[in-house]
Amino acid sequence: MKMPSVEIIAVGTELLLGQLVDTNTAYIAQRLAEGGINVYATGAIGDNRERIAHAVRGALTRADGAIMTGGLGPTVDDLTRDGVCDALGLDTELYAPALEQMERTFAALGRPMRANNRKQAELPRGSTPLDNPNGTAPGFIAFAGDGKFVACMPGVPREMKPMM
Repeated sequence: MKMPSVEIIAVGTELLLGQLVDTNTAYIAQRLAEGGINVYATGAIGDNRERIAHAVRGALTRADGAIMTGGLGPTVDDLTRDGVCDALGLDTELYAPALEQMERTFAALGRPMRANNRKQAELPRGSTPLDNPNGTAPGFIAFAGDGKFVACMPGVPREMKPMM
């Protein structure tokens, strides 16, 4: 029987510029190896929607799935969900539990929730949400029509690790 394989893709221009060291990839690779899953390749890509989509399409031609970290936050350069949707031909839909959790978090902090935070609760249609107990951006697992998948998690290690 063929061992399942994945590619790990870290998203963030700060990684390419050497401003931040990617520790997520090593952590994920170790967890996958423990689970008997082959890591086909790893890589980093900048915050660019077209490049993210291209990386996802490429990964899914070589492996059974892709695991991505980063680019799920509220800022204009957080483009992972959009790139994944482009690659898989999906729209987004509101994941209400994530929006409600964000509203509770901001209320507990006594801060207003800005409109740009709402995009964190928009997930690829039909995806499986991954709740984030340590932050506001949920992860998700989106499915390609051929049984392959793309799992996306926040780039902040303390948010990503519980999702693994």
